[in-house]
Amino acid sequence: MKPDLFLSVIIPVYNEETRLFHLDEVINFFNQFSFKWELVVVNDGSTDLTFETLQKWREKHDFKIISYSKNRGKGYAIKQGMIEAKGQYRLFMDIDLSTPLEEFYKFFPWLEKYDILIGTRKNQVGEIIQPQPKLREMLGKGFTWLSQLLLNVRVSDFTCGFKIFSARAADEIFPRLKIERWGFDSEILFLAKKYGFSLKEIGVRWRNDPQTKVNLKKDVWRSLVDLIKIRLNNWRRLY
Repeated sequence: MKPDLFLSVIIPVYNEETRLFHLDEVINFFNQFSFKWELVVVNDGSTDLTFETLQKWREKHDFKIISYSKNRGKGYAIKQGMIEAKGQYRLFMDIDLSTPLEEFYKFFPWLEKYDILIGTRKNQVGEIIQPQPKLREMLGKGFTWLSQLLLNVRVSDFTCGFKIFSARAADEIFPRLKIERWGFDSEILFLAKKYGFSLKEIGVRWRNDPQTKVNLKKDVWRSLVDLIKIRLNNWRRLY
């Protein structure tokens, strides 16, 4: 028997008090559908007024807040949201709406045909509305190439923050995640292949957010280390 709750939307936030107004857009967008859905916002150890602001927003809208005091990373935050979620399908996305909400229309017809749907900015139907700086774009391409090489996962875009999972895929994959920060997307897709889930890439429109919290000096190195950790974790049978 399928759950009454059709869709869960998971949004991780870290020091995002100035961008939480986007929650209004998210709620208004998904409320237009006839299906039942829930919003799960994960406060990943913010040190500003994110948590207090979320509490005020919850007085206006009904949604779940998961919060903890220590910053653990986006991968950890999404893992907690996915485990808490109850929807038949589970979407994680970014608070900056770098992938416009309207792109969900492209995913909707494919929900029952694939276990996992992931947005891509890099195939022939993806569209970059506002590009990244050249260095960041080059490093992103390098990370994709390394992920394909080291993990033997053939997708065009590992890090686009717009991915939808069936409940079955989410329940199988997310409790197993070990990577808490930059490389978690690659770990997700590695486990998806390992456990035989069907996957489809869908080209999306995307705009770069100049306020991104990606730290090039730290995160480029972390990404390589994380890819090696994924391989080692698999070799040690931790998945």
